[in-house]
Amino acid sequence: MAQLSVLDLSPIPEGSSAGDALRNSASLAQQAERLGYTRYWMAEHHNMVGIASAATAVALAHVGAATRTIRIGAGGIMLPNHAPLMVAEQFGTLAALHPGRIDLGLGRAPGSDQLAARALRRNLDGDVEDFPRDVVELLNYFKPAEPGQRLVAVPGAGEAVEAWILGSSTYGAQLAAMLGLPYAFASHFAPGQMMDAVAIYRERFRPSDRLAKPHVMLGVNVFAADTDAEARLLFTSLQQAFLNLRRGTPGKLPPPRADMVLDPQAQAMLSHSLSCSIVGGPESVKRGLADFIARTGADELMVTAQIHDHQARLRSFAILAEVARDVPHSLAA
Repeated sequence: MAQLSVLDLSPIPEGSSAGDALRNSASLAQQAERLGYTRYWMAEHHNMVGIASAATAVALAHVGAATRTIRIGAGGIMLPNHAPLMVAEQFGTLAALHPGRIDLGLGRAPGSDQLAARALRRNLDGDVEDFPRDVVELLNYFKPAEPGQRLVAVPGAGEAVEAWILGSSTYGAQLAAMLGLPYAFASHFAPGQMMDAVAIYRERFRPSDRLAKPHVMLGVNVFAADTDAEARLLFTSLQQAFLNLRRGTPGKLPPPRADMVLDPQAQAMLSHSLSCSIVGGPESVKRGLADFIARTGADELMVTAQIHDHQARLRSFAILAEVARDVPHSLAA
């Protein structure tokens, strides 16, 4: 039974501001809660003029105050950028404010370019290969404090924060399996090793006090509209944004373009990188959803939709929630 959740990059469309994007994020989270989505995540990105969720814990506090029941969290926090204690305090604070609702997805990528990574860390002496050690340190901060313990995360110690490992390769799958944590794969933009990573995670999973059996969540782009043609038009915003990023010219989320023409190289790149995308009207989305779940066996789908018009984005998630009710072995919650 695949659950549906939301990954919101808090896109800043052309013609709008970061404040507009964050207000739109709260609006989307409220709708996701009403529609029965399982969780709502935001992601850490830096030095990206088209994404407003760099201060992820702060943005989640804004979303948490606007919602009541949906799980909220990070998909994810890029741990090499932060001291584990600070992350424990930030997400411990969120858990204290919103008990039983906080997720913490952890990634080892910088979520930025090298210039931003250096500005965040002041130096690059920290190695991504320290990631497993940092994850274990962070998880320990959430354990109840023991008598005489000299270093305690406050808030944090004893808080119920659900930790996830994120990845776009088999590395994260191996770590999540070893630690007995749920695993989320970034197939919405890096699908190449998806099936290998899922297989490794499930084969090597060791039960832990946090998770008894493996749980896989896969990222997927869903652009739903009333017609296939309208959905394909909305999808051109993501295609433009992705090409701009790969060409080193990232910007705000472009409006859709009916006259967009791709050269063969660009088409090949997008066809691969965005292959985990479902684009169309209600019936097309229902078929695509059923096919993706059947092919991957995902326990949960983390759905993202970088749509320029906020009302169209709300409509896309509403259509998805509606058609998911009719998909075998799928539930929106």
